[in-house]
Amino acid sequence: MTGAVTLTRPPALGPVLARGALRSPFKRPAPDAGFPRTRLVLPGLRVDLAELAAYERVCGFPGETDLPVTYPHVLGFPLAMRLMSGRDFPLPLLGLVHTSIEIVRRTGLPATGEYELSVHIGGLAPHRRGTEATVVTELRADGEPVWESRSTYLARHRVEGSQSVQAARASASENAQLPVVAEWRLAGDVGRRYGAASGDRNPIHLYPLTARLFGFPRAVAHGMWTVARCLAAHGTGASAGVRAEFRAPVFLPGTVTYGADEGGRFEIRGAGGRLHLSGEVRSLEG
Repeated sequence: MTGAVTLTRPPALGPVLARGALRSPFKRPAPDAGFPRTRLVLPGLRVDLAELAAYERVCGFPGETDLPVTYPHVLGFPLAMRLMSGRDFPLPLLGLVHTSIEIVRRTGLPATGEYELSVHIGGLAPHRRGTEATVVTELRADGEPVWESRSTYLARHRVEGSQSVQAARASASENAQLPVVAEWRLAGDVGRRYGAASGDRNPIHLYPLTARLFGFPRAVAHGMWTVARCLAAHGTGASAGVRAEFRAPVFLPGTVTYGADEGGRFEIRGAGGRLHLSGEVRSLEG
């Protein structure tokens, strides 16, 4: 990593996303491509409590004194987009697919606390369908790390051969259905409501018309909304680890089932048992 760049405020998402969209056609994704080594740092961060309340409402969190386990991802999103929209990031921003996220929360995060937020690119890796980038987001309080996530984003392109072992593991996990806990009917405006609360206004999530421009028949729910909705229902301790994989798009409006077991696993399935999201929560206490 070449060094840290300290910011005085979060980047404005509109211009950042516009630059990323304009540069997308000129990107040439490859696992061995160069990528930015800069770490963006935003010190003295305080949470806007009105924005937090809107996020909690759309995701189903009860509105407690600590931040929801997924909320720091929202705080880091503008910094991640700044890095991923730059000329030196080799994957096109348009068409990137969020494939997984891992979160470690080491302690409770008071909503009224002050934090240092940082984001950097962890690296590139081959995927059976293209190239994945890992984006690392970190939150510190009083100089100590309190929260970290590692998200992977896939740029699809032609690859030689296939990773049959990875595909076989994914197929096996799709067949092992968890006990159904609830059925959720998702309104057509979930993407717009989550986009307003999170700042992620990707066109595929907003309206059927804008989603069709990118090859989707209807608007698609944000992957991070599906994770947050599951964790709001499942619950986590103050110190917890979360792992989730996004398997297939959830179209809006629609009906899905939420499944979970006592071991901490959770999932969302659609019609015919199609797996959309699988994940696991583990306690780090004790």
